[in-house]
Parts: sequence; C-alpha cells; structure tokens
Amino acid sequence: MSVEARERRQPWILLSPALGAVALLLLLPLVFIVVYSFWLRSAVGPDTVGFHLDNWQRALTDPFYRYILLNTLKIAAITTVLCAILGYPAAYFVARSKGNKVILLLLLMLPFWISYIIRTMSWINILGSSGALNTALMTLGIISEPFRMLYNEGAVILGLVHFLLPFMVLNVFVSLDGIDTSFEDAACSLGATRWQAFTQVTLPLSLPGLAAGGLLCFVLAAGSYVTPVVLGGPRDAMFANLVYEAIITQLNWPMGSALSLLLLFVLGGLVALYNRFLGLSQLTRGLG
Repeated sequence: MSVEARERRQPWILLSPALGAVALLLLLPLVFIVVYSFWLRSAVGPDTVGFHLDNWQRALTDPFYRYILLNTLKIAAITTVLCAILGYPAAYFVARSKGNKVILLLLLMLPFWISYIIRTMSWINILGSSGALNTALMTLGIISEPFRMLYNEGAVILGLVHFLLPFMVLNVFVSLDGIDTSFEDAACSLGATRWQAFTQVTLPLSLPGLAAGGLLCFVLAAGSYVTPVVLGGPRDAMFANLVYEAIITQLNWPMGSALSLLLLFVLGGLVALYNRFLGLSQLTRGLG
C-alpha cells in the first residue's frame, strides 16, 4: 500500500471507534424505530409486521395530535424568546466584564452540576400552595389565600426557561466575546452614541450566536418531557409526553415510533433551515 493511500485511510481509521459508536447507539435504534412505525399494534399477541401507513395517517390527520404538536411548538417558541430576552443582557455583561469572566462563567455552569429533574422539582417548593412564594405573599398580606401557580402552561414555560437559559447565555457569550470592542469605540468616535454603536455594530455581529442559542433552546424545549410532567397539568402535555404515553402506558410501539419520528422530522426541518441560512458552525462553537 502506498504512502498516499495510508494517509487517506488514517483519518477514517482514527474515526472508526466514534463512527461505530454513533452507528450502534444512534443509527441502528433509529432504523428500528422507522421499521416499527409501519407495523400495527395487535389487541392480542405480537404486533402485526408489515408496511402499513395507518399509524402515519393517524399521526398526520388526527386533530388531537396536530393540536399537541402546535401547542408544543408554541411553548418552545415562547421559551426561546424569553431565553433570548433574559440571556442576551447576561451574556453581554459577562463578555464585557474585565478580569472576572472565569468566575462568572463558572457561576453560569453551576446549574449543570445539579440534576435537571431536581432543578425542575424545586419549583414545586417555590410555586406550590404552601411554597415559598405563596407563603411570602400571604405573610405580607398581599393575598388572603394561596394563588395557583403550578400545573399550568406558565409553570411549564418557567421551568423550561430555568433549564435552557444557560444554553442561550453561553451561545451569545461566545459570539460577543469574538467581537472586537474597538468596533464600538470606532463607531462612537464617528459620532454614534453607545446605544447606536450597540444596535448598529455589536447586535448585528452577535446575531449568529443569538440564532444558535435560539435553535438550541427551541429544539430542547420542543423535545422536553420532564418539565411538562412535573410542572404542567393534564391539558399542558407536550408532544414528547404523547410518545411516552403511547410506548410505556399503552404499549403501542408502532404508534409511538410514528409520533417520535414526526417530532424528529419537524425539528430536523428547523435545523436544516438554520443550516441553510446560517450554518451549524456557530452552534458547535457555542456547545464547545
């Protein structure tokens, strides 16, 4: 074998363990899910093997599934907007701080050291009827009886923002940290105010990071299962809850597979649009 051939093969040899793990842990299960989605659940005995479109027809035409999907996308969109509004000022503060960026980033990463489930369930002790917030409001005489703040859409959005806000801050920080501050100084020296320099120079240059954080928050929020189960009510189920209900509760693997693939295709389409106009390089920078 020639030296050039060995050099061409070397990267693939080095990547083979990672590619094998991806194929075994991601692609192979996905193939099984695709196959299952065309089977039919049997009332008794094993599922009916074959190529049937009943599950897909039901998933695409049933108004109930369409309503839950649209509601999931709405909650994810609201969560993403709130994360952007709250996360951008925090990321700007961290990026423009002098001498203490490492400490601030460490504080930003602290929530990741605590289990996502524990962080979500902590809101029960804050928003519950006998939680800290209701107790404080009743002690101050603002309300006479506990205010219902749990098990509704607002609580689900609050829990998702709490979970996803660090992802938004990190992505925007990466984008802002790469912008030379002399650009703003140059704009100010040409007669622009600090606000004009920010809106016309810094903000446009940081939009790729904001878009990357928005994509990440939207996808994670739309696929969330724990938050709506813990903080939401029966009417606040999201699409991932339907997948769990179909597979675990009803033992309807074919229908659950079709629903999970439907959600995957919708979110995958959004990722494809993002990659078409902005590229995934900024997203990988934020994750790194």
